[in-house]
Amino acid sequence: MSTEFDLGTLLAERGAERYELHTRYLNPQLPRMLHTIGFDKVYERAEGAHFFDAEGNDYLDMLAGFGVMGLGRHHPVVRKALHDVLDLDLADLTRFDCQPLPGLLAERLLTHSPHLDRVFFGNSGTEAVETALKFARYATGRPRVLYCEHAFHGLTTGSLSVNGERGFRDGFAPLLPDTAVPLGDLDALARELKKGDVAALIVEPIQGKGVHEAPPGYLRAAQDLLHRHKALLIADEVQTGLGRTGDFYAYQHEDGVEPDLVCVAKALSGGYVPVGATLGKDWIFKKVYSSMDRVLVHSASFGSNAQAMACGLAVLSVMENEQIVAGVRRTGELLKSRLTALIDTYELLADVRGRGLMIGIEFGRPTSLKLRSRWTMLQTARKGLFAQMVVVPLLQRHRILTQVSGDHLEVIKLIPPLVIDEADVDRFVDAFTAVMDDAHSGGGLMWDFGKTLIKQAVANR
Repeated sequence: MSTEFDLGTLLAERGAERYELHTRYLNPQLPRMLHTIGFDKVYERAEGAHFFDAEGNDYLDMLAGFGVMGLGRHHPVVRKALHDVLDLDLADLTRFDCQPLPGLLAERLLTHSPHLDRVFFGNSGTEAVETALKFARYATGRPRVLYCEHAFHGLTTGSLSVNGERGFRDGFAPLLPDTAVPLGDLDALARELKKGDVAALIVEPIQGKGVHEAPPGYLRAAQDLLHRHKALLIADEVQTGLGRTGDFYAYQHEDGVEPDLVCVAKALSGGYVPVGATLGKDWIFKKVYSSMDRVLVHSASFGSNAQAMACGLAVLSVMENEQIVAGVRRTGELLKSRLTALIDTYELLADVRGRGLMIGIEFGRPTSLKLRSRWTMLQTARKGLFAQMVVVPLLQRHRILTQVSGDHLEVIKLIPPLVIDEADVDRFVDAFTAVMDDAHSGGGLMWDFGKTLIKQAVANR
C-alpha cells in the first residue's frame, strides 16, 4: 500500500459519498434540509461568480459563501499569492518573532480607515467580534455591551450574547450581561447609557438579517452619545466591509462616523484561508497590552499566519487595482433599480432595499383574494415559506443560488461576489421575473411546492 497522500485520488474515489459522509459524521440536519428543498446538488468546480456541475451546466452564485467570496472563487491573483507563500517555506508561527506579512497587511488595511491605528488578526468574524467585546470592556472598565435587535454578530458565546435573534440564543444561557436596543432608537440608547455601566454599542451599519440599514444620521448621533458617556462604538463590518455596500466600509456612507473598533473578516480571506481582523484606536490597544506581563493577554494560535496574511494582501491589491468598489456601486445600482421597477408589477413584491451588492427583496401580503388566501395559508404554517418558494425554483429551474435572509422572514438576501457583471444582473432579473410570473399565475409548480413546505413545517412543530 502506498504511503503517499493524493487528494485528487481520494476525491475521485470517495467524492460521491459527500452527502452520506455528512449525514453520518457531521451535522445531520444539513443534508436532510438540502434533500427536502432540492438543494442537494453536486458542484464539480467553480470560477468567479459561477459553479459548474459534472455536465458543465453553470450556476450563478448570488450568495458568495455568505459573503466570503467577495472576489469570486479562485481569483488568479489571490491564488498565485497562496502558491507563492507556500513555495517560500517561511518560518511561520514561531510565536517568538515578528514576521513581516502581518505588519504589511495591517498597514494596508488601516489606509482604508485612517482614524484607526492598530489591528489584531484572528481567524473568523466571530473572533473579530469577541476581540472587540473584550477590548471594549477592558479599555472602559465597564461590563455591559449594547447591541441592536435582530443583529447577528456570530455564534461563539461572547458574540452570541450580542445576537439579536432568540432562535440562536435559546438553550445556551447564561450569556454575558448585554442589552438589546432597537436599531435607530437614540432614546433607547440614551436610557441605557445613563446607567453608567455600558462599555460599547456594537452595530452592523446594514443588518444581515433582513437587510435593514441604520437610519440616516443614526451612527453619527449614536457615536456622539456614546463618547459623551465614555463608551465606545463598535462597527461590525464582517459582512458589509471590503466594498460590499459600495464603499470600503458601510459606516463610511455617513459623514463623521469614526468607530473606535471595527470588525472585518469574510472577504479578506479571498475565499481560501479563514481570517478575521479587529481594527482599533491606539489607546485601546495600549490599555489592553499595557505591559510585557500582558503581552499574550489576548492572542490566537493561528492568528497572523502567513497564508491568511498573503491572501489578505492579495485581496486588497485586487480591490485597488481592479477598482472593485466603484464596480460594486455601478452594478449594485443597476441590480437594485431593475428590481425596484418590478414592485408595481407584482403585488407579492413589497420592497427592495440595501446598498451596493447587499440587497434585500421582501415579499408581502397580496391584495387579490386568490393570492391572499394562499399567502395566508403559508403564513399560518410558518412565516418565511413564500421566500423559500422563490429561492427553490431560482436554483432548480434557473440555476441561481440565493438564500432566505433569516428564519421566519419573507426576505431574500442577495450578496453575490463583487465581480458580477451586467450579464449576471440580466440573468438574475430575468429568472426572478419568471418566478414572480409563476407565483402570480394562480397555479403552477411554485404553489405545489408550497404544499410540500407546509407539510414539512407542520411535521417539524
